[in-house]
Amino acid sequence: MMNTDMRISRELTASSAFVVRNFSMVKRYLGWEMVFLCYSVINVLTIGFIMVGRNDSHVLFLVVGALMWGFLSVIFHEVSESVSWERWEGTIEYTFMAPILRLTHLVGSCSFAILYSMLRIAIVLALMPLFFDIDLGNVNVLTAVVTLAISGLSFLGLGLMAAVLPLMSTERGSHATHIMGAVLMLISGVYYEVDVLPNWIRPLSVISPGTYTLRSMRAAIIHNASLADRLPDLIILFVINLKIMSMFLGKPRFVGGV
Repeated sequence: MMNTDMRISRELTASSAFVVRNFSMVKRYLGWEMVFLCYSVINVLTIGFIMVGRNDSHVLFLVVGALMWGFLSVIFHEVSESVSWERWEGTIEYTFMAPILRLTHLVGSCSFAILYSMLRIAIVLALMPLFFDIDLGNVNVLTAVVTLAISGLSFLGLGLMAAVLPLMSTERGSHATHIMGAVLMLISGVYYEVDVLPNWIRPLSVISPGTYTLRSMRAAIIHNASLADRLPDLIILFVINLKIMSMFLGKPRFVGGV
């Protein structure tokens, strides 16, 4: 029992070490992080201003879409580009040879992605009232938080799938992760309802976790939808989570393959 407790404590410490290390890397490149943050703010503003002066609900529809896609895409890219970052820093061999469980490495990397994306989206959201007259008094917080938590897991799984691409192709693998993200944006209805998609591509939106995330978040923020109202979409989103994450959370192995 003591050995088990010590092992769990050791793995948790190792996971937290990956979080601290990744935040240290963010601090090292703080100037570039500020550039990307400005890009996120400008992107949301550009989309939101399209509907200014027409209909407040339409403005909120676009702003929510841009904010949520910013949150989900940061999670996706932080995880999917983790291998590229390891190679850039020259630590990929040490990470893969470390005597820790594969799950430990995944938990650390994914925890950083969630915390970092939440920090980014919180800053962007705090700046929005300076530009838009948005009323958020009708938001169902519980539905929004539950949707955010479940959807975050889905994009972590997709990010882990995309993280394999840089290993398959050193030269172009990291670029392929952006293509995957663009496809998800197209079929998930970030800036429009998926009903406007051509009939031949619309079935893809059914299997995209982004579709259910955006639909539920908009319902919670714009229409004060309760958790019970969004339960069908959340169940589908959770099932997609299980399918994606089951590909990675099998029998625990050491990162180094030991």
